[in-house]
Amino acid sequence: MPVILRPSQALRLWQQVCLSEVRGAMPDLTERQMAILLTIYLDPPPHTVRGLAEKLNVTKPVITRALDTMSGLKFVKRHRDASDRRNVLVRRTVEGALFVERFGDVVVARAAELSL
Repeated sequence: MPVILRPSQALRLWQQVCLSEVRGAMPDLTERQMAILLTIYLDPPPHTVRGLAEKLNVTKPVITRALDTMSGLKFVKRHRDASDRRNVLVRRTVEGALFVERFGDVVVARAAELSL
């Protein structure tokens, strides 16, 4: 069954999720970084820099910069594709999976607080 929210409720939910993120102890990612991370964790692999750039309609350098940040946080790992050395594969990590799971928990908790 689809969740139906009025625009004001959807915006309030997003505000509350954003506030939870910036107030929390975990790193707060940019919207672009979060979109890339969620794509990596919610869509089936394999993920490549080229494929992510196409899916998000951005350039490869944009993806590379975001992955630099997320690699530093240990949310993803990159390595060359052994079968095609031109491709850079992006792998999930335990740290990244825990971050995404916790983020999902925040969304659920803030949604439960909405007055429907």
